[in-house]
Amino acid sequence: MEFWDIYDAERKMLPRKHRRGMQLARGEFHIVVSVWVYNSKKELLLTKRAPQKESFPNLWENTGGSAVSGETSLQAIARELREETGIHAGEEEFILLDSSRERSSFYDTYLLCKDVAIADTVMQAGETCEARWVTLAQFKKMLAAGEVAAPIVRRFGYLEKKIKNAIGF
Repeated sequence: MEFWDIYDAERKMLPRKHRRGMQLARGEFHIVVSVWVYNSKKELLLTKRAPQKESFPNLWENTGGSAVSGETSLQAIARELREETGIHAGEEEFILLDSSRERSSFYDTYLLCKDVAIADTVMQAGETCEARWVTLAQFKKMLAAGEVAAPIVRRFGYLEKKIKNAIGF
């Protein structure tokens, strides 16, 4: 059973926890994180969602998830990346790209530059089943072909310019 810290609209932590899977009350938020990992060739790392995932099975995405109770946003993204890909990165390696408030979450998006061989990635059973590096042009073709999970398509549309500027496209 997973618990989240909950926050008010100003991102001030509230004195109670929330059990994952239960609906948050109006005006309550939790922290969600994601990371766009890119390498020295300016390729993006994508992972494929496991076929047994309830939402968006067998579609590609970037790494992300929810912060569990007691974690900071940076701790959460380092853990999610390690769990879903086997890639270890220190908190100081992540660059905050964007932070926004959505319906029931504060959504923190990070960038990480890391050269990792696909053969060295370790997929998380039940979460991810494959990883690949793609160029921006390849990623855009995947978007157009419907191969990317819908929430990632939406967020990339919003963040594309920031990602390109940060990576130097």
